[in-house]
Amino acid sequence: MQVSVEISLYPLDQNYIPPIQEFIDRLNTYTELKVVENTMSTQVYGEYAKVLEILNSEMQRTHHHTPKAAFVMKVLNGDLSPNMA
Repeated sequence: MQVSVEISLYPLDQNYIPPIQEFIDRLNTYTELKVVENTMSTQVYGEYAKVLEILNSEMQRTHHHTPKAAFVMKVLNGDLSPNMA
């Protein structure tokens, strides 16, 4: 099953851009993910279990390095990527 995830990271720090960019850069290293960025959020598309496994790992990594950070996610079943709409 395919999944579409919209995710936003909100580091509770004045220097908030580096943790966000690092998170997105790490997501982009996974060939099994399709990552689409915009100014409000990042969309991630791929196989359901694999996407959530990767997000779990990378969110934990972010929280380890940026303890005061909030993630907001929407998870939708199916591939709703722009080229599939």
